[in-house]
Amino acid sequence: MPEELSYLIITPYSLKKSRTGGIIARLLSRTDLELVAARILAPSQEFAENYAESLYQDISKRDKRSAKLYSNYVRNNFAPLENGKRERIMILLFKGDDACRKLYDIAGNLVQPVEKESVTGETIRDTYADYVLDRAGRIQYFEPAVLSPPNAEFSLQKLKYFASFASEQPNIVENIVREDEEREQTLAIIKPDNWRHPSTKPGNIIDMFSRTGLRIVGCKVFQMSVADALEFYGPVKEVLRKKLSPKIAEKAKEILEKELDFNISGSSLKKLEESVGMDFADSQFYQIVEFMSGRWPENLTEEEIADHGKVKCMILIYEGPHAISAIRTVLGPTDPSKAPGGTIRREFGHDVMVNTAHASDAPESVEREKKIVKIDQNSFSLVINEYLDKVGYKG
Repeated sequence: MPEELSYLIITPYSLKKSRTGGIIARLLSRTDLELVAARILAPSQEFAENYAESLYQDISKRDKRSAKLYSNYVRNNFAPLENGKRERIMILLFKGDDACRKLYDIAGNLVQPVEKESVTGETIRDTYADYVLDRAGRIQYFEPAVLSPPNAEFSLQKLKYFASFASEQPNIVENIVREDEEREQTLAIIKPDNWRHPSTKPGNIIDMFSRTGLRIVGCKVFQMSVADALEFYGPVKEVLRKKLSPKIAEKAKEILEKELDFNISGSSLKKLEESVGMDFADSQFYQIVEFMSGRWPENLTEEEIADHGKVKCMILIYEGPHAISAIRTVLGPTDPSKAPGGTIRREFGHDVMVNTAHASDAPESVEREKKIVKIDQNSFSLVINEYLDKVGYKG
């Protein structure tokens, strides 16, 4: 069966309740699908109305009761609030064989009364959704947690509409912070080691970040080029040289003196520092670049240096009071072995190099890093449009 592109929407309520990480962990660990794009959107009134009507038209062909239930939910919960502030949704795009069915199965069904004996926690909706009736059979409360299309035909029109809407919206949503609340943003990266194979790790990391109570206001799946990685970690290069080159020179001196049975002078030690020491420090820096981009940076053409990297990461923008310090506290120090229990790096980091996630350390760093990862650009609409062209969908 040919590869499909499908979507899953995390609803405003699920985002507010910080269920995002748990949902993503379930999605990533239970399919062989590839997460190819992600986007935070703030729906307009028109978006909510159009999407609700589209759901009704599609679902009513099979079940008018469910069609009304879902369309009313979107209309009432996706639309902006009375004060003009917008809700947030997260849309995740997955690619792979039979993607629509696989995502739909993991999302789970939610059109019948939920009996206590039947709740297992197997699907996302088993865990996070609610469908409560009174004794007369009237719906008291309905929260689907996520929305996903049951088949490719159902999804194509929605994908085209999402791409069109997203292309006109900022990649970092605005107008969601209370007037009396401090507004600080920070940038976090879920690094490539978390994406090597299907795993709950990316979702678990997001879940731990959610302890801060901050809001996700922007996200993207990103393949860092060698050029991006060189710029992003550029300040680290001199730090490594100053820290490592003297140590390596001393170590080389000890080895040579023992092996050759003579004393190395201070001037020769300095030369060891400037040669072997610097080379070692630079190799450590290049390892970081390779880790983040999937390419060793030496001996590449200009085109290869600028091209998309071979590994992916996820960029997240958090917003709220003291966002920078809050995220870094949950993340923990660079060396996982020195990180306190309960921090992300203690739980998931391997060593100083493979330490699972990054977080900006100052407001200046946030702005610098946003530019390097091109936070104002998101491949979300491009991925959709390329897929629609591939399958010949005109809409």
